[in-house]
Amino acid sequence: MKPYVFCHMLTSVDGKINGNFLKDEHTQEASQLFKDVTLGRRAPYKIKGWLAGRATTDERFTHYHKPDLKRHPICPDGDFIINEDRDYYYISVDPTGVLGWQHHKVNYGQEAYVVEVLTAAASKAYKEYLRRHHIPYIICGEHALDYEIMLDKLKRIFNIDVLLLGGGAVLNWSFIQSGLCDELSVVIAPSADGSPISQSAFMKVGPKNNGTVSFELIEASTYEKSTVWLRYKINHS
Repeated sequence: MKPYVFCHMLTSVDGKINGNFLKDEHTQEASQLFKDVTLGRRAPYKIKGWLAGRATTDERFTHYHKPDLKRHPICPDGDFIINEDRDYYYISVDPTGVLGWQHHKVNYGQEAYVVEVLTAAASKAYKEYLRRHHIPYIICGEHALDYEIMLDKLKRIFNIDVLLLGGGAVLNWSFIQSGLCDELSVVIAPSADGSPISQSAFMKVGPKNNGTVSFELIEASTYEKSTVWLRYKINHS
C-alpha cells in the first residue's frame, strides 16, 4: 500500500535545481507555474503531502536551528501520531533526528502540518523534543530508512493518496531508481547560471546502482515567456 508519488521540480535549462538562476527575472513565470502545479489551479492531482529531505528542510524551514534536547528524556518506543486528519502535510526525512523545528506547521503557499520520518537510530531526546512541539513522527527502518514502510504508513495513518516528492537530488533519485516514484514533473525556466556546484534534479550516492531509468512523455506544455512544463511516466522494468 502506497500513495501515488509525483516528483515535481523547478530546474534551469541545464537541469539545476538551485543557484542564482532562481533569482533571475526570466525564472519568475516558471516559479509561479511550479507553485500552481503543486497546489494551485494547474495541479494535476489533489496532493495531500509534500516529502522532502533533511537538507532541503533545513534550507527552507528550520534554517539550521539546533534542537533543544533534554538530558534525561522519558519517551516511549514506536511512532507518535496525533489523531487529527489534516488537509496537507509536510513530511521531512530526518533519519537520525537533527532538525531544529520551532513550529509544528510550515507555510509554502499553503499551511502544512509537519511529520518527521525517523529511523530507530534517532535518540529518545530528539523524539521527546518532537513531542514537545506537537510534531508527529514515524519510525521507518533501523539504521537506514525503509521507504516502503514509510509510504505504507503515510497512506494508512495520514490518508495520503498523492504524495509530492520535492527533493533534494539524492532523495529524488533514490525513489526513482527504486521504482517507488510514479511520475516526474519538470518545470524548466529559460535561464541558467553555469554554476559548477549547483545540484541537478537527481544524484546518486555511492558507487553502486549504476543502472539507468527511462521515461515516457505524458505531456509537454509551453508558455508565453519560454517556460516549458514536461510530465513523464517513469518506466519500471
